[in-house]
Amino acid sequence: MKNIDIDFTILDTKEKFYDYVSEQFGFPQWFGRNADALHDLLSEYNKNALQITVKNSAKAGNWAVPVISAMFDLDCVCFEKEKVPSDMKRSDFFYELPEELIAQTPIEPRNHSRMLKVDRKTGETEDSHFYDLCNYLKKGDLLVMNDSRVLPARLFGVKDGTGAVVEFLLLEQKGDKLWETLVRPGKKAKPGAKFSFGDGRLRAEVLETVEEGNRIVKFQCEGNFFTALEDIGQMPLPPYITKKLEDKERYQTVYSRELGSSAAPTAGLHFTEEMLADLKNRGINLAYVTLHVGLGTFRPVKEERVTDHKMHSEHYFMPEETAELIRQTKAEGGRVIAVGTTSCRTLESIAEKYGEIKACSGYTDIFIYPGFEFKVLDGLITNFHLPESTLIMLVSAFMGHENTMNAYKKAVDRRYRFFSLGDSMLIL
Repeated sequence: MKNIDIDFTILDTKEKFYDYVSEQFGFPQWFGRNADALHDLLSEYNKNALQITVKNSAKAGNWAVPVISAMFDLDCVCFEKEKVPSDMKRSDFFYELPEELIAQTPIEPRNHSRMLKVDRKTGETEDSHFYDLCNYLKKGDLLVMNDSRVLPARLFGVKDGTGAVVEFLLLEQKGDKLWETLVRPGKKAKPGAKFSFGDGRLRAEVLETVEEGNRIVKFQCEGNFFTALEDIGQMPLPPYITKKLEDKERYQTVYSRELGSSAAPTAGLHFTEEMLADLKNRGINLAYVTLHVGLGTFRPVKEERVTDHKMHSEHYFMPEETAELIRQTKAEGGRVIAVGTTSCRTLESIAEKYGEIKACSGYTDIFIYPGFEFKVLDGLITNFHLPESTLIMLVSAFMGHENTMNAYKKAVDRRYRFFSLGDSMLIL
């Protein structure tokens, strides 16, 4: 077998590249020295006779974009995984973002948000809109979505005896009407303290203080607890959204059904019912997992060394129907595309734990950053994430650090809208 390395830090011009490949492969003089001609000639080789290793493709110039695309689907070509320094720093994921680009209100209709399509391998970008998503998908592709529904988990009440105003944020259910909560101000919520919400419709008693100062709280109410919560609770919008959300449903996906998240799986906010029906009619398959998003997912990375950060765990559920669709899609050569980082983390957690995709449930604290080896994903739909967050690190793991930071710079320059209510990115 013949082994050839193509290193784009050495072959840094079009002339150097074509001189090198012409010499290595003995291409005829009539060789066209373009991407199509290269693809045609290399297609004649199989991986048992020739192995080409492409290195540093993320550092190649714009001239190399068609060349890399031409080599991407060839059996005899493999792309070297991006090397990750062990001392990768939080600051490596910082970018400047003008405050006015932080979306404060959702776009109407949902699927009219802008979409930046990014080539995972080359970093090449294309401006589009979310309603054009179908143009980038193929029959037999599978979209995997998180059907978790956001709890209106922010409660404002008063303390018995003093009338002091307090804010409760429900984090995780621990039992029947038993919740781990964040209470502000915490000094007013010592064990034994009692509170009233919604003119007495809900009552609560603090039982104990746990890790990071959170409280275990027992609620009491007449009737269904979640019905009361829907009526008097408020959506736990991120702190960077300062405008009131007039319609609670705009912080829910149209396919949400499993109540339990503290924050929305925002990549799915762009879909409409009509768009989902159209995708199915085009032969694009849809499947659902559940991961209840905890606020820990959005906890800032405080440690300077990325590998020192610890993720909070979140509960997930993989139904057999979805597991079978994923296995079938892979077997038939289709692409599995995660809608959002929560769907991505669910799929990759299961594959890493079991070595396969299977029906199961459990908790995951998986932290995906550059160097992670993806076992399931072929594509990702996601929003634009906060600088130095675990979410931008996940995106960097999927399409390379340099490609990611370049794409974010382009998004800022082109005035895309950022974060939970902002625009979308499609990575394929």
